[in-house]
Amino acid sequence: MIPVLIILGLIALLLTGLPVAFGLATFGTLLIVLKGLPLALIPSNLFGGVNDFVLLAVPLFLLMSNILLRGGVGRDLFVALQSWVGHLPGGLGIAALLSCGVFAAISGSSVTTAATVGTVAIPEMTKRGYGKSFTLGLLAAGGTLGILIPPSIPLIVYGVIAEESIGKLFLAGIGPGLALIVVFGIYAVFASTIGSRASATPKATWPERLRASRRAMPTAILAVIMLGGIYSGAFTPTEASGIGASVALLITVLQRSLSWKGFLAAVRDSVMTTSVIFLIVIGAKIFGRAITLYQIPAQVAHMFEIAGDNRWVFLLIVSIILLFVGLFLESMSMLLIMVPVFLPTVIGLGIDPIWFGVYFVLLIEIALITPPVGLNLFVIQAIAKTGIGTVIKGVTPFVLLMLLIAVTMCLLPGLALFIPFSL
Repeated sequence: MIPVLIILGLIALLLTGLPVAFGLATFGTLLIVLKGLPLALIPSNLFGGVNDFVLLAVPLFLLMSNILLRGGVGRDLFVALQSWVGHLPGGLGIAALLSCGVFAAISGSSVTTAATVGTVAIPEMTKRGYGKSFTLGLLAAGGTLGILIPPSIPLIVYGVIAEESIGKLFLAGIGPGLALIVVFGIYAVFASTIGSRASATPKATWPERLRASRRAMPTAILAVIMLGGIYSGAFTPTEASGIGASVALLITVLQRSLSWKGFLAAVRDSVMTTSVIFLIVIGAKIFGRAITLYQIPAQVAHMFEIAGDNRWVFLLIVSIILLFVGLFLESMSMLLIMVPVFLPTVIGLGIDPIWFGVYFVLLIEIALITPPVGLNLFVIQAIAKTGIGTVIKGVTPFVLLMLLIAVTMCLLPGLALFIPFSL
């Protein structure tokens, strides 16, 4: 009963409009005080929350993605892919999805992926007759690939919490990420050819394709350098983030696509987002310490033991909780609050923590495109300058497709585990 009361109390506090970071810290502090423990516990959690070398990758990946965003990389990617597939049925939708996939393999951020590709793809797709709600839903859902296809900031944070290999988590995200691209692509072709007025772009000539591909080639090389370096063991994910930010800056400078004003804006946006994330990490650390003092994780594990040693029941309950909590909390908060609660049961039931990390991130991806707190919905709405209802209508089929992939992951764990444990 206590775990339920604490979670409901936290949700009630957050619904007052208090920022998530301060809500977590305030509620955690209150629980510690009610336990009769000294407030001296708090400062150690403030420092310990961010004192991890792996977390250095977060601001560097954000800086890299913001540099690429300001440098117009999204346009180069989309134009290159459009030149190859734009003339096919649903070609612009496929080009947008592939652009999201490639940029996701660089940025690690869902919001940045949606903003980068959406800025370029939305005007072009609507001009070609693609349905507005479909276009906005496709870009909002495609943006979620940014936190599943490696490198992924949420997978980094999960690895820190669960003390699991970041490299293996990255590898495990590849299979489900590619599966999402495939099912999204199939739906995009279907939706843009059945009862749609969408028109294909003129078929590009080979010289046009080669010119566009050459322009986008440095971005593809950056993805290969980062991911190849991580998986070959040449450098760690944290080192990859630093290398990626440096190479991204070099690319945009050599292409003369990033002004000094744009660079300062990229740094400012990265600092602001990093500050928000780290404040949430600190608040979650305090809250996590509090629920540990109240033995909440142990009580939750015991509740599942009483319900029966059944991993399917556990995964069903976890899925329902995350989909519900995702209506009120953004992805990072869900990750930091819920993983410490569920992890002991995950280990007790013999569920692979690497698989669970990817499954967890897939479910919080859905939270990014579900109202009322779906960040990608608001990003796409702002770009398209339209009502939020249009975006929600368009994203609904993609939510169902993501749930289909979640079920597939449960039935076929190898979708996530084959790559990391076969190399």
